Amino acid sequence: MSKTFMGVRLRKLRAERGMTQVALAQALGLSPSYLNQLEQNQRPLTVAVLLRISRTLGVDVQQFSEDEEARLVSGMRDALADNPGGEPVALPELREVASQMPAVARALLALHRRHQEAMERLEIMAAELGDGRGELTNARPMPFEAVRDFFFAHQNHFEELDLQAEKLADEARARGGPLSEWLQQRLSKQHGVHVVPTDDDAIDSQRRYDPASRVLHLSAGLEPGQQAFQLATQLALLEQARLIELLLQGADFNDDAPTHALARIGLANYFASAMLLPYGLFLKTAESLRYDIDLLARRFGVGFETVCHRLSSMQRPGAPGVPFFFIRVDRAGNISKRQSATHFHFSKTGGTCPLWNVYEAFAQPGRVLRQLARMPDGRTYLWVARTVSHGQRGFGSPSKTFAIGLGCDIRHAPRLVYSKGLDLADQEAPTPIGMGCKVCERTACPQRAFPFIGRALDVNENESRFTPYAVANS
Repeated sequence: MSKTFMGVRLRKLRAERGMTQVALAQALGLSPSYLNQLEQNQRPLTVAVLLRISRTLGVDVQQFSEDEEARLVSGMRDALADNPGGEPVALPELREVASQMPAVARALLALHRRHQEAMERLEIMAAELGDGRGELTNARPMPFEAVRDFFFAHQNHFEELDLQAEKLADEARARGGPLSEWLQQRLSKQHGVHVVPTDDDAIDSQRRYDPASRVLHLSAGLEPGQQAFQLATQLALLEQARLIELLLQGADFNDDAPTHALARIGLANYFASAMLLPYGLFLKTAESLRYDIDLLARRFGVGFETVCHRLSSMQRPGAPGVPFFFIRVDRAGNISKRQSATHFHFSKTGGTCPLWNVYEAFAQPGRVLRQLARMPDGRTYLWVARTVSHGQRGFGSPSKTFAIGLGCDIRHAPRLVYSKGLDLADQEAPTPIGMGCKVCERTACPQRAFPFIGRALDVNENESRFTPYAVANS
């Protein structure tokens, strides 16, 4: 843990409990002068003191987490990027707000969200009044965006679902045989569900369930691991419905039915992944194989993407794995999946960074690429990227191709086989990347597509290359 100054936050916690400095110092086993220095930011908050605060005041350690601070900083940078005419706010100032006044930071982000929703409603009103199509419809985030934020708020880990899935996985393993056979038998005996392989042209998805006839149609072209995943998803929707609904009660979906339905599927998919890759066994195997994704995929009979997705959710209290960030993009740069166990965040404004190796993966299909990358805030990460393709039904038919990226903070890199041969101590080795051109202050970047929103445009500088008639350098 680096030197962390949390004086304002500590004073707030003490005031909320109506304690004097002397009383809190006695409760923590500290001298009043030492506590006073902590509250005045004259001394950093150490891990030992943080643990005492957690035990004494019943405070979640996450409130003092550097990861949470980084989330707030990233969110505020995005919010301020939407205000190009305003006064630029330097990164150190944002860090100060996030570390010392997190409630102010969260309030700023909430105001920004409401501002965005209001602007969307105004745009809809203008469009509908312009062509007379009828009543005004309340603008809301797209369902997939709301669900993504819901998973992000839970750090992509749902303990209750994980435990239930692990319990069933142990039961299936004790019986022996392929997991897909055990799942079919359970669906049949416990729920009266009949599984029917169906030609791909007859169904519009890999799985379709008819509750009236209790028939589950599965694509006939599924691999064994894919088949087990779809069976486990259906089992979750039938057996874990109450738990899933309980988890969704805390979500702020504004009674939006499509978002709620998509979140249900997301949690059912989470359960399925936890059945195929049960937490304890999978974590133990991952550690022994130094997180070699291809070896893990072969060991558990699943694909590269499935392993990466599961690795981004291994944050069980008391037994965490490496905190990974997972992302899936297509050739056009569209992000279709984004999960994070901790703080990593790419901007929603202006796309992601072309220097990131997840895009280079398309030029070398099927090959695992490594990259040490440094963000503008100084944090360095180890990224692993590879393309995956699936969905082709025959000659001439299109297939789906994506690049999968899996990353972690460099301090965890020695635990990964992908760090072999890399000089992790070389300060010049990491590639400088950013969250996206519009919120990245790297002025000398050779791939910059847009000027940094937080800085006024100077026509005498190189920003002239952004004009419509700029001449490319030879």
